[in-house]
Parts: sequence; structure tokens; C-alpha cells
Amino acid sequence: MTLQRRQLLATLAAAAGSSLWPTGASAQGKSLIVPTLGGVWEQFWRSHIAPAFTKESGAAVTLDVGNGRVFGANMRAAGVSKPPYSIVMTNEVFASSLRKEGFFEKLDLSKVPNYNDLYPLARSTGGFGAIAAVSPIGIGYRTDLVKTKPKAWKDLWTNPEFKGKVGLYNYANSAGKMTLALASKIFGKDQYDVEAGFTALGKLGKVIQVDFNLSTAMASGEIVVAPFDFGEISRLRKQGLPVDCVIPEEGMIMFDQTINILANGPEKELAYKYANFLLSPEIQTLLMRQFFVSPTNQKVVVPADLRQDVPVSGADMAKILTWDWDFVNANQTRLGERWAKTFS
Repeated sequence: MTLQRRQLLATLAAAAGSSLWPTGASAQGKSLIVPTLGGVWEQFWRSHIAPAFTKESGAAVTLDVGNGRVFGANMRAAGVSKPPYSIVMTNEVFASSLRKEGFFEKLDLSKVPNYNDLYPLARSTGGFGAIAAVSPIGIGYRTDLVKTKPKAWKDLWTNPEFKGKVGLYNYANSAGKMTLALASKIFGKDQYDVEAGFTALGKLGKVIQVDFNLSTAMASGEIVVAPFDFGEISRLRKQGLPVDCVIPEEGMIMFDQTINILANGPEKELAYKYANFLLSPEIQTLLMRQFFVSPTNQKVVVPADLRQDVPVSGADMAKILTWDWDFVNANQTRLGERWAKTFS
């Protein structure tokens, strides 16, 4: 979605004019390599986030476009002692693995004062990272094709209207991994009870699986219900599709972007400034308005004109579930093969 220019410039002006950290000549002439997602994320970083950081810090920003898998491969190729980046923002599933390999350091919180204002959810990495962007995932559905509104994840199994019309992310996507963890928790003892999870998933019958885009199947009516992040539902609604999304009784899952500082990065001090910049209320507000993500800084209040697009904030942030990604990564191959067999 495109921001109205006046609104965007006002927010950027507030960010540039605020005392997020002391500006100084020390950053002049320096450059920070910033890994970022492609598409609309790259465009927004290139046109707004990077220039705002340069104006505040005096440092240039070089974008490295890719995804968590690409960033991880680049770091592993270079080695722990000489990484190509000083800071990486990526999904926690990838960050967890790289953290165990020694790439990231525990945050020096004296250099990230905005960390103290984050929701507990955003501080759930043991001090090694800070979640800067959250896209909560609830149950999205077609309001014109579903008579009984879903209330819980269990409804995907029990509502006969959904039979053969359920969409899921596949196991390559972090949301697929979370779907298994969720099913294991709901139908078994906890996320580690994967036998119960796979047994339950097998009982869904026919499902439509995708790697990253459920919107096409939802728009065509091929599916009528699926795990959807609230921001994507808002975008579909603005395009005229009759859809809605609910917070399930068992809790939400989420797409996340965790900030991590490289232990041996070439521009560590500049990386800390950038981390604090991203966690500031001003930039959190900017990201909320652009991508409909739920701000992780508790000082950000979702305004009335955005509450339909960003319905999860405040106390509802505690309804987002977190997972043991170390367990998932350690069993990646086995669980991926079992997933494929379950849905074959």
C-alpha cells in the first residue's frame, strides 16, 4: 500500500528531528550494509528508511536484497570471524540457527534504549535479538462463502463448510512449520508432540498448499479459509474481496523480523544505531502505516483510522504464540519429509 505523501513526510520529519541517538561526525563517510527483503520492502527501504537513517546518522546505507536463506548462506560462506554484515533482520527461524553457530552477540542494551519499550513478545530471544516487525496470523476466511464464522483453529477440522477448501503454507515456509507446532500443541501435549500434530494434519484431508501466497487461491474461491496475516487480509479487503480475519481462541502465530547484531561485524557501533532507529516509535509507526504490521514498541498507539488494518496491538500482543525454533531446526529434514508424506 502507498502512503499519502504528506503523512509520510510528516512522520519522517518527526523521526529525523527526534533524539533517537546523538548524531556525530564519527559516522560521516561510513557505510552500513543492510540486508533487506525484495519487492515492496526493498522499495520502501530504498526510498524512505535508508535516507532517513542517513540523515540522522550521517552514514551511507547499502542495501543487500535477499531473504533469510540467502543472508545465512552469505554469512556461512564468509565465516563467523569475518561476516559481510554488521546487522541482520530476518525471521526468527533463521536467526535461531545462526545464533547457535556463534554469528550473533547478546545485545548491549545500553546502546539500544528503545529495547526497554518493546512488548515482552519482542524481547523473547534471551537478549540476543529484538523483534522489530510482527505480522500476526489468524484465521482468514471468505465472508461470502462461509456461513459459520470461525472462532478457533480447531474449526478447520470440525466445520464441514471448510472440507476440501482449506489453505496452508507448506513446510518450506515458517508458517508451515508453525502450523505443525500449533497442531501438535492443540491435539497433543505441546509443540514437541509431532506425532499428534501430523495425525491431526492428516485428518484435514485435501488442502491447498503454497510456498508464500495464499491470496490467489482465496480470491478465486479455491480456498475459503486459511492461516492469514491480518495485513494481507486488509490488502485483499481494500481490493474489494469479501474477507475477514479473526483472532483464534487458541492464540495466533506470526511472521516476524528479528534484529540481530553480528559479533564480529565491520561496523558494529553503526549497527547498534540502526537497530535503535528501527525500534523507535517513529519508524515503528512508519512501518505500521506502510505494511500494516503490529508495532512492537509499546509507545506506538494504533490510531482509529488504522484499527481495522492493524487490529492486533496492546493486550492482544500476548495472544501471539512463540516456538522453540532450535527444536524445529534440529529436526528440519525429518519433519519436512514427514510433512510431505502426510499430505501426499
